[in-house]
Parts: sequence; structure tokens; C-alpha cells
Amino acid sequence: MNPRAETEDDIVLRFVHTADWHLGKRFPRLAESDEVRLTRARVEVLDRIFGAADRERAEVVLCAGDLFDTAEPAEMFWQPLLQRLQKTPPQRPIVLLPGNHDPHLPDSVWARAHRFRQGLPAWVHVVDPPMLELPIGDHAVLYGVPCTSTAGANDPTASIPVRAAGDARIRIGLVHGTTFDVKGYQMNFPISQDAVIERGLDYLAIGDTHSFRFVPADRLVPPTIYPGAPEPTSFGEDDAGNVAIVMVTRQRQARVRTERVAQWTWEEKRVTTLAELRELRLRSDLRGRVLRLLVEMALPADELEEAERILVELKGDSAQTGRVDVLELDREGLTLDSSNLAALCQDLPPVLQRAVERLVEEEAKPDRAEVARRALMQLYRLAKQAS
Repeated sequence: MNPRAETEDDIVLRFVHTADWHLGKRFPRLAESDEVRLTRARVEVLDRIFGAADRERAEVVLCAGDLFDTAEPAEMFWQPLLQRLQKTPPQRPIVLLPGNHDPHLPDSVWARAHRFRQGLPAWVHVVDPPMLELPIGDHAVLYGVPCTSTAGANDPTASIPVRAAGDARIRIGLVHGTTFDVKGYQMNFPISQDAVIERGLDYLAIGDTHSFRFVPADRLVPPTIYPGAPEPTSFGEDDAGNVAIVMVTRQRQARVRTERVAQWTWEEKRVTTLAELRELRLRSDLRGRVLRLLVEMALPADELEEAERILVELKGDSAQTGRVDVLELDREGLTLDSSNLAALCQDLPPVLQRAVERLVEEEAKPDRAEVARRALMQLYRLAKQAS
């Protein structure tokens, strides 16, 4: 007997769980062209999310809040989503949950009078207050509770009815908020870690934090899941870039795996030696990467020139495309080690050699150090030309 066929036959419900698209998010710290690319990527990832639903033959797609970065996004952000939703298969319901970034407010994108809401096809369901109860096929039911403000102290799962005696349906909860397991994280719409058990659910779909994880980490059944943001929104979101693919068996056990959908990977890196910088330059995975690079090292003049060339190669300039797609560079810690500069400048005329000596003295003064280093590098370059 084929074990895979036996497993497939045991599956009675398939769905995709996604959250935290943050359509319309801006990245003002980056160059304008980089900001445009990252903002556009938040729309483009929708095609891969719905494509995953097609491949997995999902019966429903659950979108657990913060789908927009604000409650009143510009048309350029909601129109592409509306166009994609209108092209999804009518037999597959899609459920859109307002989160704390895009709460269900009278003038929000979720309001019934809004053109986005009016354009939604019948199979796309917005979770309106106070709760949505939606049958999924003959054997499952979804309970969704929206955010109606940007902050709140109540557990949204408290609105979900507990399982009644004799209710054998697959019960799924859909909410947006913070579980109590995140240390140092301000509680907003706090969700009990045990809500999935307390309410008699077989799966609790949550949005808010941007990395994929089970809550708590060691309880896989019944699962409480953050799928994470499908495109990372900042550095430090180590397990972002996924959707959750969920399959529920006849025994109401949910099996969960991740599928990566992100185009971009965000990384923070600190280099303190020229060898590390050379190694970074040779990496083959710098495309599709947003890299925050902190450079902290003092180098002699010849090595400093090499480091400068590598940084230009990584970031790019008007003459060449950078090896890193998006580079946020902090090079304040890259300084000149002038200890051997006098020897390197020995071919300069005596008057310039005396200038080197005075500039080395000036470099020791905190308020003059940067100007002195730039002047010393110019003298070093003159020395190279002279030799």
C-alpha cells in the first residue's frame, strides 16, 4: 500500500494561512529607488501566495490581519490587491481580517462604502465586527474576530464560542494580536497561549509578529501559528518570508509546514577585518538581499583604499550596479591607521612630508580627526602617483 496515498486520503481540509502583508509600507531610510522596489515587492508576493494556494489545492485562504500598513491606504496599494482577488477561483473562499495596523474603522478600507470593499467578489469575506462565523465545506467552521482599533487590552479569542458538546466539526480561529510569550514586547490585543485549547479549536490562525512560529514552541497539536510576514519588513525578522500550509486530518489534527514566498532576504552584518570584507564581496547570495552593513576597522592607507573599492563594488555607483541589491551602509567606523603613513609618503617632497607629520598630530584631536584623515589619504595618493 502506498503510504502517501493513505495519508492524502486522510486529509479532509487544506488551507493557506498568511498575515502581515503591510501593503503600502514605506522605507524612508533607504534610497528612493530601493524604497520603490521593496514597496512593490509587497504587492508582487501576493501572486506567490495565491499560487501556493493553487498548488496545494487549498479550500480556503486565511489572511490574519495587517494586510495594509494603514487603515486608509492609497488606491495604488489597494487596487492591485483587488485586481488579484477578483481573479482568484470562486470555489476557494478568501477571508480578510482587519488587524491593528489596518483596523475596521468607519472610514477604513474595510468600510462597506469603500470602493475596495464594494469591488470584492462574493467569495472574498471581510471579517466585520463583532465576529464572522463562516462554514467551510461540510465539516469545518471558521470564527474570525477583527481589530476595531490600533490598540486594545482584550483577548480577541474571548469572543469565540467554546466547542459545544457533540460538535465534531473542525473549528478554526482567526485573530490578530500578541501572545504572552514575547519577552519585552508590548502587549496589544493579548492572546492567551492556551486559547486554542480553551475555546475548543483545532487550529488558531494569528497575525502580528513577523516570523513564523508555533505558540508555544513545543505544542504542535492543536497548533497556534504565526505565519510571519510573506516579505520581511525590517531587520531581525529571522523566520519571515513564509506562508503556512495546513492540512487537517479526519481526526482533526492539523499538520503544518512552511512555504517560502519572499523575494527578499534581510540581513545585518558587521565586519571588523579586511578579510571579512573580501569574503563578503565574494558571496554569491547578494542578489535579492537587503543588507545593513556596519564597517568597523582601522586600516593602513593601502588597505583602506582596497576597502573603499570593495564598498563601491558592493553598493554600486553611477558607473556600475552594486553586487548587493539594497545596501544600507554604516561606514563611520572605517578609519585610517596612519602609523606607517610617513614611510609610505617618503617619496613626497620634504614640505609635503612635514605636512604628513602635522596631519598625523591633528588626527589625534577628536574635532580634527576626520578632516586630517581625508587630507592624509590625499597625500598618500599623491605619494603613489609620485612613485
